Amino acid sequence: MNSINIKREISDTLENAIERVTRALSGEGFGILTRIDMHSKIKEKTAKDIIPTIILGACNPHLAYEAYTANSDVASLLPCNAVIREISPGRLSVEFAKPSGMMKMLGDARLAGLAEAADARVATALAKV
Repeated sequence: MNSINIKREISDTLENAIERVTRALSGEGFGILTRIDMHSKIKEKTAKDIIPTIILGACNPHLAYEAYTANSDVASLLPCNAVIREISPGRLSVEFAKPSGMMKMLGDARLAGLAEAADARVATALAKV
């Protein structure tokens, strides 16, 4: 585990994994704001292929509000990303951005406690995927 994300590998289809991730994050108060099918966009814009990769922009509105009112610069780091990548047929990597890793960029001690609370929720969600 590095300071930017936490991840685990699962066996499933890409679409089922997206549903599992969405459900697990929802259970921790996060909603999905955006979905980027990165492999499709890369193909569309460059005619090059990459492995199937989906980026989900997730946000817990209560934590986002707390963070934003503590330091509005946090808006540049929202939403938190969840990435689902196919690493081999039927095998996926599920990766969640670690809020504390992102908050380190701001160097704001007020956000540390909020980020740790968000880390716990993200880790709980990942364990449920």
